Amino acid sequence: MTLVAEKPIDGTLSDDISTPVGALNQFYRAFNARDLDLMKQNWEQSEEAAMDNPLGGIKRGWSEIEPVYERIFAGDADVKVEFFDYTIHQTGDVFWAVGRERGTLRRGETELQLAIRTSRLFRRDSGGRWRQAHHHGSMDDPQLLARYQAAVR
Repeated sequence: MTLVAEKPIDGTLSDDISTPVGALNQFYRAFNARDLDLMKQNWEQSEEAAMDNPLGGIKRGWSEIEPVYERIFAGDADVKVEFFDYTIHQTGDVFWAVGRERGTLRRGETELQLAIRTSRLFRRDSGGRWRQAHHHGSMDDPQLLARYQAAVR
């Protein structure tokens, strides 16, 4: 099954975590609200979870992923993003979403317009809930990447 994007996902849609769109929405709600507890609910709590993003490099297992979100949420940079131009592909108890994120980072007088290529993979647990198992994000523009990393660190 493939679903083509109808509208951006930014955390304001339904949080029905039994659906792929709901699981994605929960992630963006947690991220945009800086809600570490909700983020923890969204991610698979295993050493199989993996994240490769512009801020944290490659992290394996929730124990390595969580500190990346802690640092972002505790920092003074305000980052808001939405997922758009995406497709969702599902087979059995796995779905992956491939698309783009756009948003803003504000820190003091600095404001960056973010453009990130993003993919996320979720697995359905035994209770029927989708849990994120993998994330990859990258930026095409190396200057934007350097400014983003400097603003969040």
